[in-house]
Order: sequence, then structure tokens, then C-alpha cells
Amino acid sequence: MSEVIAVMNQKGGCGKTTTVVNTATSLAVMGKSVLVVDMDPQANATTSFGINKNELQNTIYDAIIGDINVKKATIPTFIKNLFIIPSNISLSGAGVELSQKDDYHIILKNTLEDVVPLFDYIFIDLPPSLGVLTVNALVASDSVLIPIQAEYYALEGVADLINTIKLVEKRLRSPTPIKGILLTLYDKRTRLSRDVHKELKNYFGGTNLLLKTIIPRNIRLAEAPSFGKPCLIYDPESTGTKAYLKLAKEILERDGSD
Repeated sequence: MSEVIAVMNQKGGCGKTTTVVNTATSLAVMGKSVLVVDMDPQANATTSFGINKNELQNTIYDAIIGDINVKKATIPTFIKNLFIIPSNISLSGAGVELSQKDDYHIILKNTLEDVVPLFDYIFIDLPPSLGVLTVNALVASDSVLIPIQAEYYALEGVADLINTIKLVEKRLRSPTPIKGILLTLYDKRTRLSRDVHKELKNYFGGTNLLLKTIIPRNIRLAEAPSFGKPCLIYDPESTGTKAYLKLAKEILERDGSD
């Protein structure tokens, strides 16, 4: 059964796209069929797979405005089992276009209907904002994965995000449970990182929301996108790669899969 997962945080720099790209790649090499949907006009997920965003003929924008069927915008990456619906700057105007429609909040859900059954996991990468594109992704998704960087105000940010998710659920009657909260950019050498981790454990104590896997601050993870490769391909032995493989395994275990 397919699962659509929105990876979101209204704050930039939390490792959101890094998480989409590397978790999707890890699940793909484990034999799962995976689709990445790039819903960010900056198209960082697209370029992370070595795709030139300026040469694309068909993108998620063309699909959501109804110019093409979404299958036409779905292309294979160089990684077996892993596909992407790419993005580029044309998506930046989509929020205004969608907001003028009565059913603006279900457009992405309807757009993806033809491809969702073809994959085990669909990851939606989102811009660091809470606009129309994000609302569409929440409605289209089965769950939400929230990366949080190990810094001050992280808890305040995630509390706001959870409130937003609940508000969308209430107003649009579209429940989107939180799949997990992922601590990223963690540096065990710093007291700050350790304190944030402790606060997260205290805040979410008694729940299953905080993922056991922690993503470290890792230079290889930061370098890989500039080479157009997920970290697993760029440096299979890096601590960043190993962390995302561990995260993929944790997701499969939570889902009762193997």
C-alpha cells in the first residue's frame, strides 16, 4: 500500500530537502519503489539528483495547472526504483493561481491520483513556508515528517507547525498524522545539540513521535547536492549516509515492513 509523506518545516535550513533526497534513496536501494515530488520552486530536490532544472519540459507545475497528466512529468532518476516529479522556478506563481480556485486545497491530491498506486513511498519536498502549496501537500499526504535542526527555538517552531497541521485538519477535514519528528544537524560535541535533544525527549515524552534516528551535522551531506548525487551515492561510507540508511530502516520497522 502506498504512503504519501510530506516533509515539512516552516523554517529553512533544517535539512528538509536533504532528508527527502537521502531517505528516498535509502528506501529505493532497499528495494522499495519511491517517488519524490518537488514542490519547492527552488527545486533543490530536483538538482540533488543531477537534473538541470532549466532544461525541463514538464514539471509538477505543468501537472497541477492541468496542462499535462502527472505521468508525463514523472521521470526516472539514475537510481533504480527511484523516480521524481521535478520542479523549477515556474512553480513560484502556482500559489496565486491555485488560490483562485474553489477547490484549491485538493488540486495536488487530485493531480497525484494516477501515480500514487505505482509507488510504495511518495515524499513531497516543500518550501519553508505555510502557503497554498504546503496546504495542498498536507491534504494530499497520509502523514508528515518534520525535520528539526539542533538549535534554540526548535521546539517553538515545531509547536507552531503542529498547530498549523491541526488547523488544516480541522478546517479542511483532512487528517494528516505526524509520522515522526527527526532531529537533524546534530553535533554531539556541542552542549547545544545535547540540550535540544534532551528538550525534545522531554517535550514528546510518552509519545512515539520522536524518531530514534538522529541525523548528524556532516560535511558529506552538505557537499553531495553540489555534485548532483544523494549522499549514499556520493559517499556510501559517510556518517550522513549511514544515518539516513538507519532512518529508512526505522521507517520500515514502524510500518511493519522489511
